[in-house]
Amino acid sequence: MGIWKLLLLPIAALYGLIIRIRHWMFNTNILESVSYDIPLIGVGNLNLGGTGKTPMVEFIIRLLLKENKVAVLSRGYGRTSKGYLIADQYSDHQIIGDEPMQYHNKFRKELKVAVCENRRLGIDNLMQDFEKLDAIVLDDSFQHRYVKPGLSILLTDFHNLYMEDYLLPAGSLRDVVSAAKRADIIIVTKTFKVLSPITRRRIKTILKPDSHQSLYFSYLDYGDMTPLPGIDNVIMPSKISTIVLFCGIANPYPLQEYLRDLCIDLHVLDFPDHHVYKRKDIEMVIKAYEDAFTRNKIIITTEKDAMRLIKSEYIRAMDSLPLFYIPIEVKLHGLDQSNFSNQIKKYVRENKRNSGFH
Repeated sequence: MGIWKLLLLPIAALYGLIIRIRHWMFNTNILESVSYDIPLIGVGNLNLGGTGKTPMVEFIIRLLLKENKVAVLSRGYGRTSKGYLIADQYSDHQIIGDEPMQYHNKFRKELKVAVCENRRLGIDNLMQDFEKLDAIVLDDSFQHRYVKPGLSILLTDFHNLYMEDYLLPAGSLRDVVSAAKRADIIIVTKTFKVLSPITRRRIKTILKPDSHQSLYFSYLDYGDMTPLPGIDNVIMPSKISTIVLFCGIANPYPLQEYLRDLCIDLHVLDFPDHHVYKRKDIEMVIKAYEDAFTRNKIIITTEKDAMRLIKSEYIRAMDSLPLFYIPIEVKLHGLDQSNFSNQIKKYVRENKRNSGFH
């Protein structure tokens, strides 16, 4: 442990004490955690971010939309609006946030996407607006104990397991490790595509899941490079020598490793998570592209970043450049894929109210 972490440990200990008192108040019913008569699937983590929550939410949405009427409720981090809102054709990342915008952009014909900083109010309004809803997926809900999901999913990054991390500000944990006991399902995310039985056993030994908790392992699968909406006449070079990657996400390292195998030179421009791009940022990206001494070059960003750029007033400056985003999906290893899917579908099937949207 570095000296700076040692200096921050007393602050982290105080922060942990405050969190434990809050959990105790919920556990003793001093603070009330409300359950609902509709399937609620909570997806979250103990860290500040970067565990692959967004593609996992999308995995669950795809799984359930085949047979159910589904809504997703998010806080809408980074939005300029307040209160309860339903995503519609006029929505953008400033109104509902980049992650809800991504859900809406992908599933707009089938999925109801709502944002509300008050989870209870959001659920109440969704149930009132769509009385025949089958299930609600709660995005980033693990710390929001005023609502008790019927099924709680906890994600942890393979490269940064919560058992090996520290509380803020010494580490990246925003909740105590003991809170993991509330999860029904623990998913180790961002593993390598090949996962040995020895590694599975090692991780299970570290995490020590309870007997009631299911443990699964997942990895990221990258899709085809896709031109950003609004960027016209994009031509992909037959051979790629240089990639300029810019992104504002919590943990870009898996994407960086993936792209390094596709090119000779990878130039990375890192921005803060949920970064709202300004003119100077776009100019920086363009300069990095122009400075690359090859014709076989492209610009890549993430799908989440693309949601913040689609209606940006600065995007036209990149109209003539080969700008793409890479969609990602979650896949689970071996039997984990079917076992996890069956557990989700079984929970919803046994608890939903038979109906459809108005």
